[in-house]
Amino acid sequence: MSQEKNQPVQKGEGYVYVVYGKLKYLEHAVVSASTIRRYDTKRPIALICQPHHRDELRHQGLEDFFDLTLDLQDGHDSIVGFKHNVHHYMPFERNLYLDSDIVWCRDPDPLWHGFQPFGFTITGIQKADYFFGAPKGIGIVRDYLLRRRERTLKRFGLTYLSRVQSGVMYARDPQLTRQVCERASQMLDQIDRTHFQSRKKEKGRNLESCEWSLAMAMSDLNIPVYPWLNGHESPQLDFIGDIVEYDEEFEKVVCTFHTHPFVYSLRGVKSDAIRRMLYAIFGSLPGYGDYQKVTPYCLHFGWLHQKEPFLTFADRKWNELTGRS
Repeated sequence: MSQEKNQPVQKGEGYVYVVYGKLKYLEHAVVSASTIRRYDTKRPIALICQPHHRDELRHQGLEDFFDLTLDLQDGHDSIVGFKHNVHHYMPFERNLYLDSDIVWCRDPDPLWHGFQPFGFTITGIQKADYFFGAPKGIGIVRDYLLRRRERTLKRFGLTYLSRVQSGVMYARDPQLTRQVCERASQMLDQIDRTHFQSRKKEKGRNLESCEWSLAMAMSDLNIPVYPWLNGHESPQLDFIGDIVEYDEEFEKVVCTFHTHPFVYSLRGVKSDAIRRMLYAIFGSLPGYGDYQKVTPYCLHFGWLHQKEPFLTFADRKWNELTGRS
């Protein structure tokens, strides 16, 4: 089934997953969707996929697992290919697009109420740091000294740049969604005029990022992000083993949320030993050590070096769902 002319296939609110490529990603989407059903048994869940994924669902007896299945169009089988074209995939009047490496941890009703005022938005923070879309190594020093971030904004007539985390996106207004997507594609085509670098340069990455171009588009159209790091009301938080308490089914999840933005940003340090040392050093400074114990709506396994607990959970849950255990 393919959607035409952005007309909602079903009324109301619904969740949307997309998978392409390996069957393993289909398994992850099924498992992630199953965690939604722990809390929300009413809102429909749509899957956008390729023919071999649909065949696998049928083969495993899960053809009715999703309430709606749509065909992924040619050329949309990548991060940018889909997220710069979500206006082609709006099966509900109000759509919540989710990455498949997400586990739901609580009732999403308040989150849906929070999204209602927006025609389109993505979870994020108001001000992107210098690392967003830029070199992650020593090259960042050059960007800082030469003020390359500020020069990019000036070149495109922008006054600010937000940081978006596109693991959770929301769309209600088809025309506005199309404007964002088309503008983001235009921004990506002009990467040579920016300070951003291709994500393919990062080790372990073979797909281009959609996030800095979406952030530029939203800034250009003056569309606010939805607060990503918001304490107890955070829509999603990153899984980092040192700061997340969880059971093997992820039914009880508690995250340590450092209220100082810099201290919380240390979660991205790859080395466990160095990360713990930095937490100890900076957490001891006046005003830097405050933290909350929170349960986010979603736990996102977006860091490559922190995915193992999700992969283990996904394999076990998939076997349960397909009757292999």
